[in-house]
Amino acid sequence: MSVLQRSALHPVYPVRTERLLLRPLSTDDVEALFAYRSRPDVCRYVPFEPMTRKVIKERLATQWANTELTDEGQALTLGIEVAGTGQLVGDVVLFWHSREHRGGEIGYVVHPDFSGHGYATEAAHGLLRLGFDQLGLHRVVARIDERNEPSAKVARRLGMRQEARLVHNELFKGEWSTELDFAILRDEFLRSAPGAAS
Repeated sequence: MSVLQRSALHPVYPVRTERLLLRPLSTDDVEALFAYRSRPDVCRYVPFEPMTRKVIKERLATQWANTELTDEGQALTLGIEVAGTGQLVGDVVLFWHSREHRGGEIGYVVHPDFSGHGYATEAAHGLLRLGFDQLGLHRVVARIDERNEPSAKVARRLGMRQEARLVHNELFKGEWSTELDFAILRDEFLRSAPGAAS
């Protein structure tokens, strides 16, 4: 069996970054998740509608219960916890799209009350590290609604390159959406990592 066929992601939790802990979500997080995932402004340009507590509990029991990636087509959603306070301020997701092409995708959402602190960038960087270092991905993308400028700024801060602007490519929540596609390769990510050779 080749390395590619054996690849899987079994993180040791919590995954630590400089200020954050990335960890599986639990039923203890319902109110914190509801505080931002129920907000229309948070959900405006992302692929989910404002969530009720019932929907959040259902997700916690199904999609968000996954704590590892063992095959393509799976997703791993982790909470973003501020290490110093224990507050859950958002969540990140890593999709494993292709085993053969070693492709993935990231997404991120942070409570607006905690924006401006670099939490989304730091958490997404930690997720990219998992995808590249532990899962062995070759390429990771981020697909962002052009009107979601804060999210596009995060992708750029991560060193992701904008590769496409797809004009009115999707009817999204009743309006035509222009999609920005960003990507980064494993080699590019490793070169930009702290301590990498210049």
